[in-house]
Formats: sequence, C-alpha cells, structure tokens
Amino acid sequence: MTKENVKVLIIGSGPAGYTAAIYASRAGLNPVLYTGGEPGGQLTTTNDVENFPGYPDGVNGPQMMVDLQKQAERFGTQVRYGVVTKVDFSSYPHTVWVDDKHEVTAEAVIISTGASAKYLGLESEKTFANKGVSACAVCDGFFYRGKNVAVVGGGDTAAEEATYLANLCPKVYLLVRRDEMRASTIMQERVKNTPNIEILWNTEAEEVLGDDSGVTGVRVINNETGEKRELEISGFFVAIGHKPNTDIFKDYLEMDETGYLIVQPGSTKTNVEGVFATGDAADRIYRQAVTAAGTGCMGALDAERFLAEKEFEKESEKEMA
Repeated sequence: MTKENVKVLIIGSGPAGYTAAIYASRAGLNPVLYTGGEPGGQLTTTNDVENFPGYPDGVNGPQMMVDLQKQAERFGTQVRYGVVTKVDFSSYPHTVWVDDKHEVTAEAVIISTGASAKYLGLESEKTFANKGVSACAVCDGFFYRGKNVAVVGGGDTAAEEATYLANLCPKVYLLVRRDEMRASTIMQERVKNTPNIEILWNTEAEEVLGDDSGVTGVRVINNETGEKRELEISGFFVAIGHKPNTDIFKDYLEMDETGYLIVQPGSTKTNVEGVFATGDAADRIYRQAVTAAGTGCMGALDAERFLAEKEFEKESEKEMA
C-alpha cells in the first residue's frame, strides 16, 4: 500500500470535477484529481452538446471533456486514472483509498462523482444510445423538434420531460406502467391538460425499434391485457430517475433518501469539515453540465477559503505559543 499527502483531492472528472480543478490549480492549491470509473462522466456518452455556453456550433461530449482536462492540466492539476474505493472522513486530514492499493490523505476533498441515469435494462436501449435513446429531454429534446417521441416514467421527472418535449414535438407518448402516476398533482394536471401528450396507462416498453439511422419506434405491451402495439417515434426518453454515485460516503456524509449529498444552502459544504460536494452528486433538480461546472467553481472557492482559514488558525496558534 503506497501513501501520499495532498492539499486538495478531487474525486470525479465530469464538468464539476474539471472546473473545480481549474479553479483550485489557478489558486495554487496543486489539486490531484482521480477520474473515477467513467473518465469525463456522463457527457462522454453524449454525441452533441449544444447548450453549454461558448460553443456556438455545439461540441462533441467526449471532446468537451478532453478540452476541460487539458485546461485543468495546463494550470498544474494532476489528473490520474483510478477509482476511489473507500474513504475515512472521521478524522482530519481526510483519508481515501484508490483502487484499494493507494492511500491518500487530503486537507480538502471535493466530491464530483456525479450520478448515473437509470435505464430499463433493454438491450435495444444500449443499441440506440445517442441514436434516439436519451435520459435527458432538456439536453437532447431539440434534436427531435417536429418529431414524435415517447417518455417512460410516472414521476415528476417524467411529467416535466413530457411537457418540455410537448413544446417541441407534435406527439408525445407517456408510458406509465401503472394505472396512476407518482407525480405531484400539479404536474399530473399539467400533463393531462397538454393536448399533444397521450398517456398510455399500464404500459411498458418491450423493445426499442430502429435501423442504421436510429430509433424508428417502440414496441409496447399493456401489462393488464397483454396487448402489444408499435408506436412510430424518433426519440425514446427514459425518465425513471438517477442514482447519485455516493455510496462510499454514506457512513460519513448526510444525504437524502435517494443518495444525493446534502450541502449547506448557498455553498458546497457538507456536514464534514473540509469536504465539499459538487455537480450531480448533490443536485437532484437541474443535472446540467453548466450547473455542474458552476458548483465545481463553488467547490474550489469554498475549499480555498477553508484552507486559508486553517492556515490562519495555525499562524494564530504559533503566535500565541
């Protein structure tokens, strides 16, 4: 087991992690960033990103992450490939283990581990990923303007995605596997009062259909009658939730019932001194690249101020001694 001490450790490498790295390295904090199991995060599975400021012609998701990594490295961030497998936030400085073989103690830890979209588990979902299958209507809905789409889910997220897409698409099918929705009453009313949204109750997606051009339809089954039908669509949006990648922190950090890390309002501070949460790991509402990047900036600034206060305390203790 090798050991190392660092000033700032960043866990995760999406927009939040790399933005935190850019700010921390420019502040002279010599951050070390571990990429995690999916270097670059969710955007590496997105072909076209058109809603991130500064790219008038859009940008390829993986290329954007390469650009962010290069920018972070330019200012001195050490970007390392590895997965943080265990943490100990019970004492200060904090300790983490990478790939169960490297121990790192850090004066400040910035968590940017993100969240993973939940899918139905259909093989055809994988086949048509980025070719019509999406887990984010706000991210990808524009590409389906003027086309028919389907949304899977019965909660607030599904209702929001369906109503968002209804502004862009002539027809939106909302596939709800039960005979009622879990969404809040106001969201249900909004869906039901949108004329181009058709709710298919007791309905599940059996197979996403398509060809080389992408998604062309979906075969659905009524789980009460067993009746099957095919819907002609060009976009298939799965809105059954996200799972934040925060399991390794559960013994130390406060989180909500679904695992999103809880931070102090207006900051990235967690309940543990010197540990900061950024990006989708702490954001159950917006989950956008630009908001993740914004909280990455906040995390680095919070860490910088925290370390400055620690240094001031040390100097004060020396003077008093």
